Amino acid sequence: MFLPFSADAFFDVFARYNLALWPAAVALWLAAATVLLAIVRSPQPQTDRLVVIALVTLWVWGGAVYHAVYFTAINPAAWAFALLFLAEAGLLVWVGLVRRQLSFGSASRLARLSGAGLALYALAYPGLSIALGHAYPATPTFGVPCPTTIFSAGVLLTCRRLPLLVTLIPLVWSLIGGSAAVLLGVAADYVLLACAPVLVAHLLKERTR
Repeated sequence: MFLPFSADAFFDVFARYNLALWPAAVALWLAAATVLLAIVRSPQPQTDRLVVIALVTLWVWGGAVYHAVYFTAINPAAWAFALLFLAEAGLLVWVGLVRRQLSFGSASRLARLSGAGLALYALAYPGLSIALGHAYPATPTFGVPCPTTIFSAGVLLTCRRLPLLVTLIPLVWSLIGGSAAVLLGVAADYVLLACAPVLVAHLLKERTR
């Protein structure tokens, strides 16, 4: 896999992003932690809408802000990535808000535990990135594409009868981001490579139930 930029240029993008937008990263983290707590403590139909809105916000942010505003400076393919993330936001609106087919916290105990584990990992992601050698601000923080994908995969795993449609783009990004992480040495992103098989296994299990 060829990358049209250096590792230094890649981390410089995070430095510029974090210095300019760190309050937004904190706000996104707090919103994600709040909805995860709601899923774990008291999953109920009225909670589903708030969870979907939080996920939509993360995917719009990743596409319109990180990819389109910052990542395009070093990678022209980021325009396509931005469209991919905005498309996932649209699919979440359609499936979760219009058709109301996402019921968070309704899956089996094993799926809920696996999902909560991935989501918690995504919330711990900023600290792990720093602990693994990427000094702030030149480090990925919550709200950028990879932790968004990990968090979304975790939250979606808690859904029984999870629609395939909303998993396709997270599956694609788990492979794109995971492969790039290996090349760039972003160890915190290696978990992305596990998201795809875990989601696929959950989908298959739900369809053979």
